[in-house]
Amino acid sequence: MKVVVTGASGLLGRQVVLEAERRGHTVIGTALGRAQPPKLVKLDLNDATAVEKFLVTEEPQAIIHCAAEKRPDVAEKNQSATEQLNAVVPGQLARIAGDLGAFFVYISTDYVFDGTKPPYEVGDSPNPLNFYGRTKLAGERAVQGANPGAAILRVPVLYGPAEYAAESAINVLVDVIKKGAAAQMDAWQVRFPTCTVDVARVLLDLSELSVGAVGEGVAGIFHFSASEKMTKYDMCRVFAGILGLEGHLQNLVPVTEKPDSEQVAASRPDNTQLSIKALEEIGVNIACVSFEKWWTDYLSLKQ
Repeated sequence: MKVVVTGASGLLGRQVVLEAERRGHTVIGTALGRAQPPKLVKLDLNDATAVEKFLVTEEPQAIIHCAAEKRPDVAEKNQSATEQLNAVVPGQLARIAGDLGAFFVYISTDYVFDGTKPPYEVGDSPNPLNFYGRTKLAGERAVQGANPGAAILRVPVLYGPAEYAAESAINVLVDVIKKGAAAQMDAWQVRFPTCTVDVARVLLDLSELSVGAVGEGVAGIFHFSASEKMTKYDMCRVFAGILGLEGHLQNLVPVTEKPDSEQVAASRPDNTQLSIKALEEIGVNIACVSFEKWWTDYLSLKQ
């Protein structure tokens, strides 16, 4: 299978490339700011003409679209660029994929929901609270309108092997614990941290089910998420235990009440737990690594 992975220099995209290579597929990763030719092709996804020319030339059998603006606060401050990347580009890519007969999968987010009635099934009505969530929902609708045979995979907050801590809202918490400085820490928002290694596996499973399938293959919306429920403060407690820095927890002030909307750049939902029934129904492996085990192994390698 020949696969194109957009955003291949990012936290999730790198793992998708590695998983596709591990399975013996031909992989072409694209990136922009962190492109490393010839390993990664430099491609501006906002240049629709260049993108179409590239894909028509490469003729991939699957396109896994990982590129996005995934930081809610940044999205709020840079709305025009975020809307272009998160809402417009996915529809353009989905259309081209359909023209080429390639399977297309778009990565979306649990933030399309308002967090008031978890767990969320794939058919539940979205109601995003912030601009980031609204652009990702618009991207979903653009993809569905351009290519009914495409798949959409909604995922929660991600962690995994990182080039720098700020690539993930979770990885960066390790530095908070190591430094031991006084800080307020979110202890109210329920998250379901999910490893990029597991997400990459699911994305390749979906692609393999669809490419060359007899009939329609895999299409529509799916959810994937780990099941461990944690706040950021809970995660910090895990990191402190792994690093033997439990004493640094005393410098963190747990914030147990949701801040008012005027206090934050982008409002966050309380609990956007995703139901993974749709994936289970098509036989996709929904196993997830233990949060503490993965971080214990990863941090031992980093030391």
